[in-house]
Amino acid sequence: MIAATLPEPDDFEAWREEARRLVTQGHAPHEVSWREAGESADLFAARPAPSPAPAPSPAPATSTRTVRANRTFLERARLAILHRDGARLDLLYRILWRLQDEPRLLDDPADPDACALHALVRQVRRDIHKMRAFVRFRAVRDATGDPHYLAWFEPDHRIERANAAFFRDRFASQRWSILTPRLTLHWDGKSLNEAPPARREDVPAHDATEDLWLGYYRAIFNPARLKVGAMVKEMPRRYWKNLPEAAQIPALIAGAQQREVRMIASGSGPAENAPPASREALAQALAQCRRCPIGCNGTAPVPGEGPLSPQLLILGEQPGDTEERTGRPFVGPAGELLDTHLAHAGIAREQAYVTNAVKHFKFERQGKRRLHQNPTANEIDHCRWWLEAERALVRPRAVLALGASAGRALLGRTPSIGRERGGPIPLPDGTPMWLTVHPSYLLRLDGAAGTRETERFKADLALVSAHLAREHPLHTPA
Repeated sequence: MIAATLPEPDDFEAWREEARRLVTQGHAPHEVSWREAGESADLFAARPAPSPAPAPSPAPATSTRTVRANRTFLERARLAILHRDGARLDLLYRILWRLQDEPRLLDDPADPDACALHALVRQVRRDIHKMRAFVRFRAVRDATGDPHYLAWFEPDHRIERANAAFFRDRFASQRWSILTPRLTLHWDGKSLNEAPPARREDVPAHDATEDLWLGYYRAIFNPARLKVGAMVKEMPRRYWKNLPEAAQIPALIAGAQQREVRMIASGSGPAENAPPASREALAQALAQCRRCPIGCNGTAPVPGEGPLSPQLLILGEQPGDTEERTGRPFVGPAGELLDTHLAHAGIAREQAYVTNAVKHFKFERQGKRRLHQNPTANEIDHCRWWLEAERALVRPRAVLALGASAGRALLGRTPSIGRERGGPIPLPDGTPMWLTVHPSYLLRLDGAAGTRETERFKADLALVSAHLAREHPLHTPA
């Protein structure tokens, strides 16, 4: 029996090198005993097999077995090795061994090894998601008086290092530490470092900004959409002790029916937080918003721009890279295309108010590039409070919603553009809304599909233009 030891339980590269060497030497899975550093060795395990010595020159090297592994296996193995199941290392090696003769092994949904690997990966991915969703930072002051953000998290699996880049990229401009029972991650604004394990007591139980967040959470808690079972499934109770909003949940659930009745009777939403009284106040409040993960990603919010009481409000999905850097909505490629079509339809953009359903830029970093990511339905719903506050200040007489995300922000549900375009669709306050695709969708099309969708987009704008011509003189000559 060959003993193969992994120096760190989540060290995929070390496992990969050792596994490649063992397969190259022809050691079948039943001949190898995998263990982590510090574990008791198998009584029947021998020392690791030595690497084959290179053949002396000029004689050719001894022929060895070529190791093959497809991308699917490597991607899944990187995740599965983070699982706490002690049998995962043997499973991974067994699959790697079989892949040499069964390259499509992982495509077989009935194979026990393939199923076991899939289960490990699914559980690790869920744990990674939970860490990203349920880490809550609290502000402290260091010796120099500068803010430092601390968070406590207890993962089910060894995902801390694998998740480090996510938090580094999302909170690149802040100094933070994530404390766990296994290790501590530190980001000082320039480098990511590790420290020994910590205790939950090392993180303060409260900070100055928490009251603002709790007030917002109470405000956006929607009793009309309350499904306790689904909520607990998505946010298991074991995470509640680390979430400041969790203490609010029982009371909010208990009072959900009464709050729903009051909301319906008053025709308005929760009023714990009064909306800003001016656009300047709105912009200042947006700059402090940390109410969802997008607001915490280090980007600057992009408020709307345009006149008060406009005939038309144009609503997009979210700012993009160019918009976030300039602080203005619809100034990137999609904005340029929108301007072209608005002018063709005879709609003066400078007389319209332009804004987005989500005020921060959600992105995924690839190298130096920031690639757009669609906001989730929950993130759109979180930001609806800001949009409604904006609409109350601007008071548009008609709305043009660009894309399903914009439609959801206004309607509270995700509309079907194919079925509902052509409008108008009355909003709850009676304002007419027209729904069409986002200009970025047109940028992704070419050929016959691009021509067809562009014509449909023009037709949608023509309907809006015709309405404005009847109701309000907003036109520039076509």
